[in-house]
Amino acid sequence: MSTYGIPVLVLKEGATRTQGREALRSNIMAAKALAEVLTTSLGPKGLDKMLVDSFGDITVTNDGATIVKEMEVQHPAAKLLVETAKAVDAEVGDGTTSAVVLAGTLLSRAEALLDQNIHPTIVIEGFKKASEKAIEMLNEIADEAEVNLDSPEGIEKTKSVLRELAYAALASKYISSPDVVDHFINVVIDAVTTVAERRPEGGYLVRSDNIKIEKKKGASLAETRLIKGIVLDKEVVHPGMPKRVENAKIALLDAPLEIEKPDITAKINITSPDQIKKFLDEETRLLKEMVDRIISVGASVVVCQKGIDDVAQHFLAKKNILAVRRVKRSDMEKLERATGGRIVTSVRDLTESDLGYAALVEERRVGNDKMVFVEGCRNPKAVTILVRGANDMLLDDAERSLNDATNALRNVLREPKVLPGGGAPEIELAIRLRKWAETISGKEQLAVLAFADALEEIAVVLAKSAGMDPLETLMELRKLHADGNKYAGINVVEGRIINDMRKLKVLDPLAVKKQIIRAATEAATAILKVDDLIAASPLKKEGLEKKGKEEEEERGIGRPELD
Repeated sequence: MSTYGIPVLVLKEGATRTQGREALRSNIMAAKALAEVLTTSLGPKGLDKMLVDSFGDITVTNDGATIVKEMEVQHPAAKLLVETAKAVDAEVGDGTTSAVVLAGTLLSRAEALLDQNIHPTIVIEGFKKASEKAIEMLNEIADEAEVNLDSPEGIEKTKSVLRELAYAALASKYISSPDVVDHFINVVIDAVTTVAERRPEGGYLVRSDNIKIEKKKGASLAETRLIKGIVLDKEVVHPGMPKRVENAKIALLDAPLEIEKPDITAKINITSPDQIKKFLDEETRLLKEMVDRIISVGASVVVCQKGIDDVAQHFLAKKNILAVRRVKRSDMEKLERATGGRIVTSVRDLTESDLGYAALVEERRVGNDKMVFVEGCRNPKAVTILVRGANDMLLDDAERSLNDATNALRNVLREPKVLPGGGAPEIELAIRLRKWAETISGKEQLAVLAFADALEEIAVVLAKSAGMDPLETLMELRKLHADGNKYAGINVVEGRIINDMRKLKVLDPLAVKKQIIRAATEAATAILKVDDLIAASPLKKEGLEKKGKEEEEERGIGRPELD
């Protein structure tokens, strides 16, 4: 830029600026490229991606959330889609692939409108209106799910509903053996119904952090099991302690059973051996007082978040108390919810009412490692799924599968409404949105129609992955839905259209579909709003080295010593 021949530099040397339609096209292209990567991973017949990180570690998965986390995305617009996928995963734990694919398709349709000289603002407004209307329509399409965990009969009925949802969540995963899938479904349903708590506003709350997944290499996936309590990847601290305690009363301590060192540097001058003995005797007395306090309240198991001194271990072992140390804070909180105990920050404050209960606390060998099992709790609100598998890759994929199934059940318990799968709701929404678009005047109508077209892309991708003709499939589905058959979708496994996806027991939680549409629309509109891309010049290697040396010299590091 120059004024009267005088150059005016606003940006640093080396910075690049792309503006207007060119910036918009660049962003749309990057987002579409990321969406294309995930497109082939959608659905039960979705293909896997092999991701190799900078250390050479390999991940093979078709899980959208894992793919976007492991990919080292450079372009800022593509990064925005990655953040969207992570947000969807954090909120509902499923639907990440669909959200990215839908966002990419929305941008692709928006690009066609921009080529017709329609302003981005009009497209954005049309997309927002279509998104709000689509969510409203989803609530109308959805069916109520019978969810009742307050009676034995209600629990049985609820489990049959949850089974269908868990099956749909696990159908697209690497675990292909029907026996293993059935076993995983039973494990997940038991875990979710155990920790569920009724919400005042309706439905049930399942906190995902109350279901701990512990992986141990060895055995087979079929030996994965649910522990109605907590499994600690620790071992008993002292060989003289019991390895099994029944009807255990558990003290949960967030305090060290050792003598704390002073925070500031202190020196003590000792002039005789007697003084050393007095120091050691005093330490022993203080540790014995702590142990005596634990014994006095009736604890038979001690789980400590911090360290346990060797002397304290000795006193605990003499009293047949089982102790575990250096337990993670998250595991301590889970133990609190599972056993009904309370974490205490000072041994002096420990009372009998703070103790948790478990029918059995036992150290067992799992594979090559020892683990402590705390199980048989009266009303556990935290449980553990112990996953077994032949190798780390299989264990990681099993963990992702269990997380997806858990989240699917969590979503339907929170909002007990379900939708048919197989692309049925997307086709139904597209048909209804096209009718609704007729009531909108101006160019926004074109944006709503583009939104409807983008929704159909989910069904098209499912048809492609099943080896079906996408165009024929789309036309047939449109016809069925236009005739009032809102449950018609694609049987991806058999590669054919089915009139009622409920017969296949392919269902999706309403909460996930709503989140997918919201997140995809927000991501697409955020990218469409950008008309200027200003990128700072990357720091050169020589510049980084020079900057590092200057910082070292400022701190007095690496200076030559003066004689």
